[in-house]
Amino acid sequence: MSDRSTAAESLAAAPSATNSPHRDAGDAGYSKDLKSRHINMIAIGGAIGTGLFLGAGGRLAAAGPSLAIAYAICGLFAFFVVRALGELVLYRPSSGAFVSYAREFMGEKGAFAAGWLYFLNWSTTAVADITAAATYAHFWAMFSDIPQWILALIALAVVLTANLISVKYFGEMEFWFAIIKVSALVAFMLIGIYLVVTQHPVDGHTPGFSTISDSGGIFPTGTLPMLMVIQGVVFAYASVELCGVAAGETENPEKIMPKAINSIMWRVGLFYVGSVVLLALLLPYTSYSGDESPFVTVMEKLGIPGAAGVMNLVVLTAALSSLNSGLYSTGRILRSMALAGSAPRFTGRMNKGQVPYGGILLTAGFGVLGVVLNYVMPGQAFEIVLNFASIGILGTWGMIMLCSLLFWHRSQDGRVTRPAYRLPWAPYTQIVTLVFLAGVVFLMWWGGGVGRTTVLCLPLIAAALVGGWFVVRGRVNSLARARQDA
Repeated sequence: MSDRSTAAESLAAAPSATNSPHRDAGDAGYSKDLKSRHINMIAIGGAIGTGLFLGAGGRLAAAGPSLAIAYAICGLFAFFVVRALGELVLYRPSSGAFVSYAREFMGEKGAFAAGWLYFLNWSTTAVADITAAATYAHFWAMFSDIPQWILALIALAVVLTANLISVKYFGEMEFWFAIIKVSALVAFMLIGIYLVVTQHPVDGHTPGFSTISDSGGIFPTGTLPMLMVIQGVVFAYASVELCGVAAGETENPEKIMPKAINSIMWRVGLFYVGSVVLLALLLPYTSYSGDESPFVTVMEKLGIPGAAGVMNLVVLTAALSSLNSGLYSTGRILRSMALAGSAPRFTGRMNKGQVPYGGILLTAGFGVLGVVLNYVMPGQAFEIVLNFASIGILGTWGMIMLCSLLFWHRSQDGRVTRPAYRLPWAPYTQIVTLVFLAGVVFLMWWGGGVGRTTVLCLPLIAAALVGGWFVVRGRVNSLARARQDA
């Protein structure tokens, strides 16, 4: 009760910075230690992950150069999602982010569904991240004899410690993780551009458009494979919504957020689409595989010593960055839910560093289950959890666009005022994006295999959400009445 009463007192004392009549108890008590450079790098880190560093190899082998088109399409919709979230953030900054907005526009049921779908995403992604980190660490001889589950536990412990100390430590860690990822990409792109311009042979091939035309053109395997890889490409952009969560712990979000969000578009075009185009120009698509990073493939073909080790370090950094982001964001989301009664009470607690340690520890607890999974099934752990994370990602993006659409409708009625920074072409943008997300679910089912099995689990996930709501609805309604009477 002390957490809730403290939050309520802080809210009552704080002046309103928005035109929103809604007040979220989960927004009180945070420090404002994230600076502009942190937010900008969090936006970059959220848009660049293992989906590019590692996943692009197998997708290039499947779809050829048309993968660049898939990245561009998915990148456009990822930008729409984060731009919609940005408009909501400037309307009312909240560490509860889209869960807080779902509570305002969809009621407590919507907030409950949005929050637990997000938790499904990051709790399973945390397992995947520590599994990936342990796998990448085995690349170096000094770690090869250490069991995978021990390396997974070490990775979880290091990132968890940084998250629990203060938001400043999280921001600094994410800042340097992003620096490493961006530096590696820039270095590769400069090398790639040099090779194309000078026509320097790569594994007996002359870089240039002839590499594409001589290997079947842009669609060497047809257009269908390009459509099928979209279901994987869209997950490469997971985490773009993180900067919206971080906005609640920064000063002057109205100045920082538009710049950070707008920059995502050109970063996607430069780093994702540009990198894939360069990869296609340097080597035939058949030279790549899902067994290693395509950047490592190019460096090895060039015979650059130590290139594989450097790129493996970058991919390891990307996995740790993802884990770092997941612990941070779920801690804030779960606190917002806990103070509304839809998450366990302990997830609403904060430590002296103004960090919601309860929610972070709950997510880390699932990470510990991942350590056990790495002990029991080290070979299959990654694939088992990754597909369930995909449902959480699609659900989160769908909830953001639904909140944006409902916000737009309320603005038409004059009940709210849209900020100057807006999602363009509303409400058509939201509708088209929701149709696109539904299309991705269909592609998962149509592609068969693990993807179809995951889609077939949707009724079970829905049943769990419905059952969970009936368990907590009494406490949620009681707290809602208490807020109205206060």
